[in-house]
Amino acid sequence: MASELPNRFLTPDDLVEMFELPSVETVYQWRRKHTGPRGFRVGRHLRFDPNDVRAWVDSQLGEAA
Repeated sequence: MASELPNRFLTPDDLVEMFELPSVETVYQWRRKHTGPRGFRVGRHLRFDPNDVRAWVDSQLGEAA
């Protein structure tokens, strides 16, 4: 994942591309299981704050150490 995240809210497709996930369904599974980055709904669209994604990545790296 690039060290610099876009300066906009991210979509599930953005996360699929960034983390090279198999499909968008993985992002939705993370959400159902409360294991992925914190997301929020804008109408029927799921979005992620880049700062929350970075914090989640940092927490994952901390757990792996």
